[in-house]
Amino acid sequence: MSETFEITPADVEEAARRIGGHVLRTPLVPAPRLSELTGATVLVKHENMQATASFKERGAVNKLLTLNEDERERGVIAMSAGNHAQAVAYHARRFGIPATIVMPETTPLVKVENTRSHGARVVLHGETLYESAQRARELAQAEELVFVHPYDDPAVMAGQGTIAREMLEDEPDLEMLIIPLGGGGLMAGTAVAAKALKPGIELVGVEAELYPSFFNAINADDLPVGGPTLAEGIAVKTVGVQTLPIVSSLVSDIVLVGEDLIERAVNAYASLQHSLAEGAGAAGLAAMLKEPGRYAGRKVGLVL
Repeated sequence: MSETFEITPADVEEAARRIGGHVLRTPLVPAPRLSELTGATVLVKHENMQATASFKERGAVNKLLTLNEDERERGVIAMSAGNHAQAVAYHARRFGIPATIVMPETTPLVKVENTRSHGARVVLHGETLYESAQRARELAQAEELVFVHPYDDPAVMAGQGTIAREMLEDEPDLEMLIIPLGGGGLMAGTAVAAKALKPGIELVGVEAELYPSFFNAINADDLPVGGPTLAEGIAVKTVGVQTLPIVSSLVSDIVLVGEDLIERAVNAYASLQHSLAEGAGAAGLAAMLKEPGRYAGRKVGLVL
């Protein structure tokens, strides 16, 4: 299956051993009220319980722990407007690795302050993540820092894949995983891990309607990309070079969800699951609200 992919199931296994004890093994929780709402049997993987409230810690920790002594001393650099920034900064400090994070000038102040509070040097540059990424690469070269990409990196993808491994260990009869899609790191890791453990499992990716990057790439379509979205965590204009082949091979469908559905899903998590979800984290539930008939009667895993 994975001969041509950047990561193999063995890479995910190794990542699981490496990150054990550094990130939380989050619970997979039955969600009876979300099940009633959608007509499916819904289980939610509560990645919002991680120290920085997102799954991004898995990939960040796996990447940081693969660095050699020299790389650790020089330090790492990442570009991100949010969760990846905080994950890299938080764990780099734990491991005594200097971290620089480049964030767009438009990043909400609270996210900038959170990242600084983890001890990282924050550089604000550019209007968009694309411009931040260019600056991060320039700094990486000038200062000989290791670039930690938010999704297009095998160590990061393998780290995120540990989620699917845990979900299927806890609930082997899951029939389907519905995963938010930004740059594709979470989905690529999840797909490789899940298909190795359960070849028949169905994988559905979810993008914000305003950012149909994978939808366009896989369907050779040309829908417009851009605009303000509640799901800024998956508002990615360019798909990963390394994630795209995995997503196009292993994912059965990519669903686009509008802002109204994302908002409904955030509200449903709050009122029915008593859980705080950001827009990107609620995208999987939004897809179920869009076409409940498609998921009715099936056992579905969501990542929050």
